[in-house]
Amino acid sequence: MQLDPNQLAALAAVLRRGVFDAAAAELNVTPSAISQRIKALEERIGTTLINRGPPCTATPQGARLAKHAQDISLLEQHLSSDLSLDGHHSTHIRIAVNADSLATWFIPVMSALPDMLFDLVVDDQDHSAEWLKRGEVAAAVTASPSLPGCDSHPLGALRYLATASPDYMAKWMPEGPTPQTLPQAPCLIFNQKDQLQRNWAERYLNFKASPPAHMLPSTQAFVEAAIAGLGWGMNPEVLCRRALRRNRLTCLLPDSPLDVALNWQVSRVLAPALQPLTKAVLNAARSVLIQS
Repeated sequence: MQLDPNQLAALAAVLRRGVFDAAAAELNVTPSAISQRIKALEERIGTTLINRGPPCTATPQGARLAKHAQDISLLEQHLSSDLSLDGHHSTHIRIAVNADSLATWFIPVMSALPDMLFDLVVDDQDHSAEWLKRGEVAAAVTASPSLPGCDSHPLGALRYLATASPDYMAKWMPEGPTPQTLPQAPCLIFNQKDQLQRNWAERYLNFKASPPAHMLPSTQAFVEAAIAGLGWGMNPEVLCRRALRRNRLTCLLPDSPLDVALNWQVSRVLAPALQPLTKAVLNAARSVLIQS
């Protein structure tokens, strides 16, 4: 089935911008033209592609088509570069990345590629692979070592430390974490998918704890909440190192890191076009992550 590239571009722009007017401005056409293109594409596909907002959001079919439009743009840009053709323009790329990678090493990746516009999906490293499997992103930082149809690149391990404030420890765990104190002591979790605290307790204390928890879906807030004494949590070493040196945080147990191995998974079809991105990801990750 041949699809109109202008209609696909309109769909992708509306979903990026969230409103028809902004999409029209991006593509330098009228809002009426955007509306007509979306309507024609929906009639061609035979289903609704956009949930009208604001903001406008994609139906499952719309998300898949928008990803297809981005893939075409990336491949065309790669071809133009190979053939030394004029008409260079910025390309959009949708990537799944975990919040802690975004906070510790991924921003330099983005700054190294000024001609690429990023649409980041933030999800837990144990779940980011699902975005690739559904075909909704072109690449992902994930804990999965391999995925069908993808090229896999080991990045290293992000080291986490179980940390809390000294005052918190004095109040809740004066003798350190034990099977008696840990289930009662408030902890911090990022979201419902976050298993780092439970994994650490199981590894170093040999039991599964389900203590009362504050849910904080922010990497920086996670560190600040631990410093403030709200609870204990698994913080990236690179982010809590200074607070540990200044005794604003302390480790629950000495010499008890939790290293989470990360991988860069990129769609094999798009891998040649995304070589500069992959190179930037590998360089940035290896400057921060622990290498085996």
